[in-house]
Amino acid sequence: MSEKVTIKVNDNGSYRIKGDVELVDAEGNVFETKSSFSLCRCGHSANKPFCDGTHKKIDFDSEPRAK
Repeated sequence: MSEKVTIKVNDNGSYRIKGDVELVDAEGNVFETKSSFSLCRCGHSANKPFCDGTHKKIDFDSEPRAK
């Protein structure tokens, strides 16, 4: 049985994905990933869809909470 996939919404930062997932683009091409990686949430990464830390430089502000 595979590890349960988790997606954590980091305060003022990325989406952190952990677990066995396949990340594909709009054409079905597979991105190379590890068992844990971060996706850009601020929209300013130079390495989209992956996070490159730009959110820190632009003071990205978002802290959503589950209800």
